[in-house]
Amino acid sequence: MFRCRRIVTGATIVALTIGTAVVSAAPARASICSAVGFHGGDVGSTGSSGSSQIGLGSADFGSYRAGGKKPQRPLAKLRGASTAVEWVTGPRSPNRTDQRFSITATDVGVPWDNGSGQVLMAFGDTWGQCAGQMVWRHNTMLRSDGAANLAKGITFPDAIPGSTRSGASVTPQHPTFSQPMINAVGVRNIEVGKIPTGGIAIDGVQYMSYMSIRRWLSPGRWATGYSAIAVSRDNGQTWVTDNGTIRANLDLTVPGVRQVAAGHDRFQMGAFLRAGDFVYQYGTPSGRFGAAFVARVRPSDILRLDRYQYYRGGGSWSPVPADAVPIVGQPVSEMSVAYNDFLKRFVMLTEQGGTIMMRTAPGPAGPWTGPKVIVPAAQAKGLYAPYIHPRSTGQNLYFVASRWDDYNVMLIRTDLAKVR
Repeated sequence: MFRCRRIVTGATIVALTIGTAVVSAAPARASICSAVGFHGGDVGSTGSSGSSQIGLGSADFGSYRAGGKKPQRPLAKLRGASTAVEWVTGPRSPNRTDQRFSITATDVGVPWDNGSGQVLMAFGDTWGQCAGQMVWRHNTMLRSDGAANLAKGITFPDAIPGSTRSGASVTPQHPTFSQPMINAVGVRNIEVGKIPTGGIAIDGVQYMSYMSIRRWLSPGRWATGYSAIAVSRDNGQTWVTDNGTIRANLDLTVPGVRQVAAGHDRFQMGAFLRAGDFVYQYGTPSGRFGAAFVARVRPSDILRLDRYQYYRGGGSWSPVPADAVPIVGQPVSEMSVAYNDFLKRFVMLTEQGGTIMMRTAPGPAGPWTGPKVIVPAAQAKGLYAPYIHPRSTGQNLYFVASRWDDYNVMLIRTDLAKVR
């Protein structure tokens, strides 16, 4: 359902899209595979990309076109402090996600502890077979074994229809087709996709931040319409966007409307960290070329934008989003932050030009060190989206990263003793 709230202030009328978007178009027919609506296999894929311009039509469906990519290649052979452990997704993964979950190609793989023995992983645009055809989803999620030995890789139990603890949310009609978490309109300049950027569990409830992509631009650049938090109370089986958490990507403040405020553009991509009495949300503008910012909120207020505090530098915080100052200068891409017991410092991973970099800080807001290269681009061309695994706390730092050419997610281990 699409709804629009109209806000009037003086002579200015601001149309704020709530949920997804308002579209004047014929309703999409139901998917033969997807329980949450249409996907690329139903309506045809023109393709689009955060790294290239493929489809130029009015409808864009996905950042990956199955016929336009190479088959999944062997793992990267890394040298120095980092080692590629295994493919997490794809036909070459020991998990065989192509057969077990209809995930042949995907990216992102944001991991977080669900608070009850599992690590959930939210993926972005996803391709896989269903009902005899290659189909595409805006996003999907798998549940991994939280007690798995990361030195041997990440493992997923089989999917079972109706089971909130099995490897994926599936239907009885398609028991090996991992369902999308949330749907999107799929129309350029309105919304071409919803991509997860962070996740956290609080008191048994799952919270996932995502960005709504309005259109893809040049390599590494895209425009978002807004970011928001989706909520699941059944361990990721179903998700609902909390409309009060929408951060409209507008250089505009409407008094009394917390979703429209200057500074929200700095939090279009977000990563969560729980430390002490607060949940910290790290934000960047859309694309991979902005600076990084941080806000904090009490865990019980995570859905209350009016309760967030924004770091304004010098150890002080402000309730005004526009007061947020950069904690890391541009360019910053997708990021993740975690506390590391071995270093006894907070660790931040980002990517620039295919190089994975690490920064550390004594506190969640910094000050952050300069970047240290842990995976050079020359060793694994096309890596991006480095996300620290929540069970990684010691000398070996485990994180997932996506590789563009074969469009899948791998697990990497870095020996922190070699990069201190």
